[in-house]
Amino acid sequence: MALPPLLLLQDIALTFGGTPLIESAELSVSPGERACLVGRNGSGKSTLLKIAAGMMEPDSGKRFVQPGATVRYLAQEPDLSAFPNTLTYVESGLGPGDDPYRARYLLEQLGLTGEEKPDDLSGGEARRAALAHVLAPEPDILLLDEPTNHLDLPAIEWLESELKSIRSALVLISHDRRFLESLSQSTIWLDRGRTRRMDQGFAHFEEWRDQVLEQEEAEQHKLGRKLVAEADWLRYGVTARRKRNVRRLGNLHAMRQQYRDRKRAVGTVNMTLAEAEQSGTLVVEAEGISKAYGDRSIVSNLSLRILRGDRLGIIGPNGAGKTTLINLLTGNLEPDSGRVRLGSNLQMVHLDQRRASLDPNATVAETLTGGRGDSVTIGGQTKHVIGYMKDFLFSPEQARTPAGVLSGGERNRLMLARALAQPSNLLVLDEPTNDLDLETLDLLQEMITDYSGTVILVSHDRDFLDRTVSSVLVSEGEGRWIEYAGGYSDMVAQRGQGVQARIVEKEAKPKTTDKPAAAPAAQAKRKLSFNEQHDLKTLPGRMQELEAKIAKVQEILADPELYSRDPARFQKAMDALTQLQADLHAAEERWLELEVLREELGE
Repeated sequence: MALPPLLLLQDIALTFGGTPLIESAELSVSPGERACLVGRNGSGKSTLLKIAAGMMEPDSGKRFVQPGATVRYLAQEPDLSAFPNTLTYVESGLGPGDDPYRARYLLEQLGLTGEEKPDDLSGGEARRAALAHVLAPEPDILLLDEPTNHLDLPAIEWLESELKSIRSALVLISHDRRFLESLSQSTIWLDRGRTRRMDQGFAHFEEWRDQVLEQEEAEQHKLGRKLVAEADWLRYGVTARRKRNVRRLGNLHAMRQQYRDRKRAVGTVNMTLAEAEQSGTLVVEAEGISKAYGDRSIVSNLSLRILRGDRLGIIGPNGAGKTTLINLLTGNLEPDSGRVRLGSNLQMVHLDQRRASLDPNATVAETLTGGRGDSVTIGGQTKHVIGYMKDFLFSPEQARTPAGVLSGGERNRLMLARALAQPSNLLVLDEPTNDLDLETLDLLQEMITDYSGTVILVSHDRDFLDRTVSSVLVSEGEGRWIEYAGGYSDMVAQRGQGVQARIVEKEAKPKTTDKPAAAPAAQAKRKLSFNEQHDLKTLPGRMQELEAKIAKVQEILADPELYSRDPARFQKAMDALTQLQADLHAAEERWLELEVLREELGE
């Protein structure tokens, strides 16, 4: 026998500014149920969750909660200002019969002491305190809005395990696919103001959604054909039966209105990437680099080579130094020791996680055009800024909207739109998935897969890493970073555990690193020849000379009037540039081949 629901929403409707946001939404939560609430950014998911929590009144509809049932809601932006420290805030959520020790336990598990003052908290720390606040009483129903935002991988995996172990019913909103697939048993899809329910977890959602949309398109097509047939009958049918004609005319007008009013599915982001000329084979080479702040080692003796076309994911807990490592690898920060060499002809676009480079006072159109004109050039083709905005789901009315008033998801889409319009052959993406809906995430994954350049990516999204990167660089603590082939799941399979187990891995590491010590001795019979040693020593200087010559030729070709003024000199410069680039490519290939051989021989 099915248990009665603890929480029930029926026929919920809500209008903002004259536009219906939610028209007919239903939500039923039974004891122990694990449901995910999915939908596009701006579809009203957070609003519906607030209505379920009793924090917002709908225009119409009913909300019912079983008497005595406890409901806790995790907001995207928690407010701790009324409390002296995080422990007091978490304890305020406890009921008379709840275990007070659980507040301290949860804070410790989430990396907080309880003494932190609200004014000193970062966004991630405030989110951790809010999680402890809603989890501490073990309520009957947990309503969680983006619980993994601002959490690192160890915290996400701990939260996933904790939510599996409690008996509370869950309703989750999240852009983290792996998190939803692991926890959900049913799916509520909020689309165009209405909800649909599937009694399966998120893993089956996309197939189901596509079937629903295909069926809608078929019905829309059928309605269109019927409309044409009715119009034809009215023009050429028997006119004597006036009553029937009037009725059919009324039906036709009703169908036309239905056809006009029918809401189609919200469009998808149309991402087009402006790619620059191809970079050299070598993109980044780090030789024994180290960086420390005081006694804290961020990077210790790291050697790494990134080649053209590589997709490198950087993984580690908050505070491991991922952003510092990116700045070292891209030449924005000098190492304390060691050397970083950047390849030739690099054009880099960097998307930072803080969106700090967005001017809050600049409009959407100004942000995309740089304040110059009303067009955007992508891949050599000029496009009107309004058309480009539509590709990223911005309406024409938002052209004059300041960036500062956009939602988190809209700001992220705007940053993506601006970054992707810039020519590049090296993309550096620092937490690009924050606040993106699942459909936009899909398209970003496809874009990275199709991108012919090189990608360096920092992310806490396990599924996103599995779908996009060819190798991952993982923080092992105390400044040690180790590269693993494949995505996040491949790393876990090779390492035996996830990022949260880095301390255990550190203790076990000597056993695995000691084994290969005898390998060089076995290969000692083969040594680098004199010519190979000479090439290995002289090629780096040769490549620098070629890069300098290429830069000089490119300066000559940068003259826009050179071809019309002196066609012969222009052609001579073009031929020289082609030959120099070919020589550089050959030198890089030879040097990389010798470097690999040297490492294999242990010299």
